[in-house]
Amino acid sequence: MQQTDTSNIGIVSRDMWLKPYEAIIRKRHDKAQTKMQLLTGNGKFSLSEFANGYRYFGLQHNDDGWTFREWAPNATAIYLVGDFNDWQESERYRLKRIGISGYWEIELPSETLKHGQHYKINVYWNGGQGERIPAWATRVVQDETTRLFSAQVWSPHEKYSWKIKNFQPRRSPLLIYECHIGMGQDCERVGTYNEFRENVLPRIVSAGYNCIQLMAIQEHPYYGSFGYHVSSFFAPSSRFGTPEELKMLIDEAHSKGLAVIMDIVHSHAVKNEDEGLGNFCGDNSQYFCKGSRRQHPAWDSLCFDYSKDEVIHFLLSNCKYWLEEFHFDGFRFDGVTSMLYFSHGLGEAFVNYDDYFNGKQDEDAICYLTLANMLIHQINPKAFTIAEEVSGMPGLAAKVEDGGYGFDYRMAMNIPDYWIKLIKETPDEQWKPSSLFWELCNRRKDERTISYCESHDQALVGDKTIIFRLVDSDMYWHFKIGDENETARRGIALHKMIRLATLSTINGGYLNFMGNEFGHPEWIDFPREGNGWSHKYARRQWRLADDDDLCYKWLALFDAEMLRVVKMQKNFIRTAVNEIWHDDSDQILAFSRANMVFIFNFSPSKSYTDYGFLVKEGAYEVVLNTDNKAFGGNGFADDSVTHFTIHDELYAHQNKGWLKMYIPARSAVVLRKKDG
Repeated sequence: MQQTDTSNIGIVSRDMWLKPYEAIIRKRHDKAQTKMQLLTGNGKFSLSEFANGYRYFGLQHNDDGWTFREWAPNATAIYLVGDFNDWQESERYRLKRIGISGYWEIELPSETLKHGQHYKINVYWNGGQGERIPAWATRVVQDETTRLFSAQVWSPHEKYSWKIKNFQPRRSPLLIYECHIGMGQDCERVGTYNEFRENVLPRIVSAGYNCIQLMAIQEHPYYGSFGYHVSSFFAPSSRFGTPEELKMLIDEAHSKGLAVIMDIVHSHAVKNEDEGLGNFCGDNSQYFCKGSRRQHPAWDSLCFDYSKDEVIHFLLSNCKYWLEEFHFDGFRFDGVTSMLYFSHGLGEAFVNYDDYFNGKQDEDAICYLTLANMLIHQINPKAFTIAEEVSGMPGLAAKVEDGGYGFDYRMAMNIPDYWIKLIKETPDEQWKPSSLFWELCNRRKDERTISYCESHDQALVGDKTIIFRLVDSDMYWHFKIGDENETARRGIALHKMIRLATLSTINGGYLNFMGNEFGHPEWIDFPREGNGWSHKYARRQWRLADDDDLCYKWLALFDAEMLRVVKMQKNFIRTAVNEIWHDDSDQILAFSRANMVFIFNFSPSKSYTDYGFLVKEGAYEVVLNTDNKAFGGNGFADDSVTHFTIHDELYAHQNKGWLKMYIPARSAVVLRKKDG
């Protein structure tokens, strides 16, 4: 949509507090448009065609044989070596430089290489040389004996045949189950794609989620990095299985109605030189920033230089590769805050709009993110993207034509922080529903968000999940049904209420990390030297939720029922959240959404009889109650009773009457208005 000089660009027209910064917003928008024109030859081809790098670089096989290409502008010589030539350099396997572009190429007959063989490149430059894994490698494996990584020729005789070819994600609402393949099994080892497909997918479907977010898919040398120190951006991690097994997993997920998105890491890369891009051809700034900006001060990793067209080409091609080759339905972009600011957001407060437009932002990174979103939606209009971003950058999840960066959603990262702070610092008697409701609904009206109580971040060693903060060690001693102590009962009640409050106020989607729905009792600690390379805490103990004698099953049942209630309402996320009542002294909160009323009593000790709320006149049925015995509650209320409003002439003109409810302490109830 072309904007005139006299009109406000979209995000400004919806938020006039942005008016003083409109020139900067337009400048960022124009930069992305100009860059797109440059990269597409002034529109001679599409952005999608520009992002075909993975079809040109790396090892390619066709009817004429093999072609291998690499971008290595600082190299003086490159040799292809592998078990096909006893890892020896020879003129036959020496690449030729193509023009002045920094591209290198070699062509080989078909019989030269075979599926499954291992290879690398030996790169020479003025003053040095090194053995490298090709930057565009699509398969990288680790030798079990030497622990060294190498690329692998991957050209199976039969290509994977997709069963589901035109999958349509369900996003109203989007319910995301955040997953890690390796730790998805209840065993002390690395799980596989096949095991996840067979054992975990059915659980996710049964639990009611409609999307899985796969983490740690891009190849990473160190398992304990949780997949965030990527070395080979085009290679699905071989520690979980083969590329075909990943495709089979995604295909199976689609057949079960689950969208599949990938946690994509374009915010930084591993420092490794032998396995990664750290010093690919003697120029340590080939892919990365120079000087002090090269290394991330907090993550011990390298920062991409988004001003280079070759880097943009590499990253955009990476987006397209995962969409086209593996049928991912979109991405959760990791570390977006780190990309947006020269400071990576470290030490920044972000207290007013000046902090987003004061010249401390990386305009090249903003340009790249905008282009990435344009590309992804061009390739697949049904695909969606999520930004993990903590600063609150305006326009992040607004449309590009409106001056935004094009993400479909942004993570509501304030919500888990709020819950943690509340649990840690505030006695139960002082929880204020007014503050709670404001935090849950505090977001830009024109941007969709993904709300969550906790993600993998809160489950890692060094942090604590909500259930662990609430119950702590009593989870090991008093989580057997019939043996719960007061701490356990409190934790069970609040765990349900916190999740229901978070889910019921979403304006886009909801996220949960696998196992947290049933209150998984232990943190995540990947095998490392400090724990004797143990996998004990890098797994999920599904048997706990399956055990009829343990309280975990209550939380799992409630989570599934909570999702079902939200999904029963068509277009739930398109309906407004309207506060009905709050009283901080009573610790009561009530709000309506569509034809449902949500009532919370956060008081740890006070139950209320005939507590009145003004709602639309009619009859209401209970569709969910956290105090139901099936979910570990006391069952104090009779949920089979239909509740009728009491007519009040004073409010008749508003078609409202009094709904009188019994609300037990530390419980929540959801009512649905009956038709007619």
